[in-house]
Amino acid sequence: MDLRYSSQTATGSGLGPHLAGDKALYKLVRTSRLYEQIVQQIEESIVRGSLKPGDQLPAERELAQRFGVSRTAVREAVKALREKGLVEAYSGRGTFITDGTTQAVRQSLDLMVKIGQPEGSTHLAEVRAILEPEIAALAAQRIQEPELATMREAVATMDRAGQDPDAYIEADLDFHLALAEGAANPLILSLLDSIVGLLREQRLRIFQVPGGPERGQIHHKRILDAVERHNADDARRAMRAHLEQVREDSKSPAGKHSGKHTH
Repeated sequence: MDLRYSSQTATGSGLGPHLAGDKALYKLVRTSRLYEQIVQQIEESIVRGSLKPGDQLPAERELAQRFGVSRTAVREAVKALREKGLVEAYSGRGTFITDGTTQAVRQSLDLMVKIGQPEGSTHLAEVRAILEPEIAALAAQRIQEPELATMREAVATMDRAGQDPDAYIEADLDFHLALAEGAANPLILSLLDSIVGLLREQRLRIFQVPGGPERGQIHHKRILDAVERHNADDARRAMRAHLEQVREDSKSPAGKHSGKHTH
């Protein structure tokens, strides 16, 4: 598929994954580390010359549809490409292919905080407690319909996920990132983006806690309801209650030792 942005993307034409000779260029990706496969495919397009410096990638939502993955996976792929110096994102303009030498590799918080260490989990819980209740409150005041639609879709996906940890976790991350988008502050979104890898690891560790996903959904729906009503105080309280539930689940034996999957 041609990943360069064009005016055709807005009209829905030219979206097929085809090159010269009508051969499919990309495959839908279906494994747990989706973003790495997206990175690999984009890197291969750059190496082949299908994507050149200055080319603009399509919007996040469209890339997610093209690859058949969540927006969270696309976010992580773009983050990884930025860290490699292969793309640069400009607020209000989009994401562009670079020449690979104009940008220093960014240091990832994932390398600074090891979630496998007990103190790493505590540090993450503290950061979430500081950020996310106020993010929810701001979002309740500022959120627009596209972000609300993403949150509703994420909740529905989590309802359907059952015991499929990957589907649940990707939707859970999409829910929280849509809330951050709804706060309409790019610095907030950048902060949450920087810890999304840690958030995934936390969820992977506590998904197997009995009743954990179900409890998470109760809180997700309360948060969504408060945000839909544009009630900042209720949204803040609902998020605090959710984070307390996450902390309690993290303390359980399954949450501490499971290498599997959360909410």
